[in-house]
Amino acid sequence: MIDLDALEAALRTQALGYPETHEAFPWGERVVKVRGKIFLFLPHWQGGLSITVKLPQTNEMARLFDCCQPAAYGLGKTGLITCRLSSETDFDTALLPGWVDESFRAVAPKRLTKGLAPHRPG
Repeated sequence: MIDLDALEAALRTQALGYPETHEAFPWGERVVKVRGKIFLFLPHWQGGLSITVKLPQTNEMARLFDCCQPAAYGLGKTGLITCRLSSETDFDTALLPGWVDESFRAVAPKRLTKGLAPHRPG
């Protein structure tokens, strides 16, 4: 069973720990941005949590999971993946911190990622 509140809090904390990030609420939904560009969407949907990230390296692997698909509105073509979770979803949430990290690195200017520990894909 997935604790969605704890998962959302952990991903939010991770995302806001990167350099020059901030939280915003466009469309009434939580997002985290770096230099004005969104790298993490965390909206709620139908009693669950939706996580959208940009995955240039692990996109194909992510799409193998039933709960993950290319992001809506044509954004999937840019590498964005949406993972919709309910508390009952059978999914290894340990993958998500790596996905958030990959998304930050894909969106952030390269000079902001230079000082970070090496990325380890999910």
